[in-house]
Amino acid sequence: MTAFHGSRVQGPKSEVYAELVRQAKGQFDGERDVIANAANLSALLAFHLEGLNWAGLYFLKGGELVLGPFQGKPACVRIAVGKGVCGTAVATKASVLVPDVHAFPGHIACDEASRSELVVPLVRHGQVLGVIDLDSPRVERFDVDDQRGVEALAALYVEACAW
Repeated sequence: MTAFHGSRVQGPKSEVYAELVRQAKGQFDGERDVIANAANLSALLAFHLEGLNWAGLYFLKGGELVLGPFQGKPACVRIAVGKGVCGTAVATKASVLVPDVHAFPGHIACDEASRSELVVPLVRHGQVLGVIDLDSPRVERFDVDDQRGVEALAALYVEACAW
């Protein structure tokens, strides 16, 4: 395992996410635990991505999403599949990028300050295992570059863990 060093990554999003992938690989090296790796991933995201008020993971258990490691205010503990942005990502097995959560029907407001959201499913062999959830108090904080970057981190995380 590599210890975290350095300050917040600066530069174009492609460089930020390339560095996040590099750091995540170092954190996951030799560690297969789902929770330990999720804790480090949520910390990396929260520390390096500016403009977030929440970064974390939910895991699919018993047909619903259950809160996992995160950085931010206390959050909703359980989310039904198909409900809110996280549940929609699970139901569709696809990332959901929401520029303004107030325009998303059925948005679940765990933190009323959140205005935009990006949710990326964790998929292994066609099965959804959970999601990475990022929230921001800024409208339109996330774009397709963020989506691609978080999808790369999600794939790396899924591969690194012993499910």
